[in-house]
Amino acid sequence: MSTLKKILNKITPPIFLDSAKLLQKKFQNGEVSYSNFDEEKVIAKHLAQLGITDTFCVDIAASDGVTMSNTYALFKSGWQGIAVEFNPIKFSILANVYQQFENAYLVKTKVTPQNVTSILDSCNCPKNFGFLNLDIDSYDYFVLDSLLSVYRPQLICLEINEKIPPPFSFSVTYSEDHFWQEDHFYGQSICMSNKLCLKHNYQIVELHYNNLFIVPQEINKFKALSPEEAYESGYKSKSDREQRFPYNGDMNVLLNMNKEEGIEFIRAKFTKYSGKYFLE
Repeated sequence: MSTLKKILNKITPPIFLDSAKLLQKKFQNGEVSYSNFDEEKVIAKHLAQLGITDTFCVDIAASDGVTMSNTYALFKSGWQGIAVEFNPIKFSILANVYQQFENAYLVKTKVTPQNVTSILDSCNCPKNFGFLNLDIDSYDYFVLDSLLSVYRPQLICLEINEKIPPPFSFSVTYSEDHFWQEDHFYGQSICMSNKLCLKHNYQIVELHYNNLFIVPQEINKFKALSPEEAYESGYKSKSDREQRFPYNGDMNVLLNMNKEEGIEFIRAKFTKYSGKYFLE
């Protein structure tokens, strides 16, 4: 290793190096997918099938804007939009990479149910914008509930807590000081997500591993899936599920538990989070 490279490795945060390597790898290998499990291809499919022509997207918890991004390909193809990230290091990378996108509004803030609509308002977001990506690893349910009270995105990619299957409705409750501790305690289950669909007249069209795709009822051209149908085909029955999610091994027993047993199991798992979640 050259002296210059050794110096750069010492003074550059690892996340900057990782993102630089990722960008270099993608361009060198001619790859087209920046998302984790090729979600951007699923997004493109639904945008085309539903005839969505509005090219404004919103990415809440955009990370560094490239690593496992569901919106980088959209911005790269000329979309306008908003990318929101709170982590200062990740936001620095995001700001550097997205200099190339003239129509990208970058916002460094923590997103809450109280400020999410004002963030979009401040960036002149259209009420019926094309695509929303939401992945804050915490009280996503309450942020989306607030957002959908004012805005009506035409396609939503919502990360769920795939560890918690139907029929369990689970969500982290909102707390201003909550941050994900990089364990199983985050987000909302698919059944909890469906409660939002019913409340705001959205329908499930696909679960792609741990990303749920929902659309407004009035534009859906396809069969609306129940949480059970989507979970079975999109996660539980995937042949590569255990390979892709090895860290879910200690939660897989939930897949074969009845509701009473499952609730007891989840409560035991989340003992230290007592009073900080909804479960039924």
